[in-house]
Amino acid sequence: MTDKSKRAALYVRVSTDKQTVENQVQELTAIAKRRGWQIVETYRDSGISGTKGRDQRPGLDAMLKDACKGRFDVVMTWALDRLGRSTIDLLTNVKTLEECGAGLFVEQQNIDSTSVMGKLVFTIFAGIAAFEREMLQQRVAIGIKRAREQGTKSGKPFGRPRLDEKTADKVRAMLSGGAGIIKTAKHFKLGNGTVSRIKHGDD
Repeated sequence: MTDKSKRAALYVRVSTDKQTVENQVQELTAIAKRRGWQIVETYRDSGISGTKGRDQRPGLDAMLKDACKGRFDVVMTWALDRLGRSTIDLLTNVKTLEECGAGLFVEQQNIDSTSVMGKLVFTIFAGIAAFEREMLQQRVAIGIKRAREQGTKSGKPFGRPRLDEKTADKVRAMLSGGAGIIKTAKHFKLGNGTVSRIKHGDD
């Protein structure tokens, strides 16, 4: 398939309803026309933050699914943050495109994986993704080890922390005097749930 016969898909996104994706569509359409690429589909996520996952971005989800069905050869987007704000999220989406055989064109970052040099982009992204996953696994392992050494689970004491009986008696006394749960909790700097358990004899 020659470069001029490539089928392109546009992916555009804006974070708020007050913004419009049309400017992105217009610019990317003009670029595709200059390259001789045929736009076969435009995927939109309007009013959706880039911090949202794929399951909360229907346009992105549909685009990635269609990429794996071979419905286009390259995805065109305005900037990398359109695909994802977090590093792991972005790299995961880019890796999905690579595995599905779809190229990536990003106007603002001058990324074009359809060119010979541009193919290095996917290699670099893959390396960064592997590094990110390894670092994440190490941080989780260290956190679990530290939690076990401290006799905790997920950094918090096993079970529900209990008050000393002296403080619990003071809480009961204040409640008996007619004070409400919220006022009592605020007075002793406790959670409403903790005071409620004391009131109902669960602590």
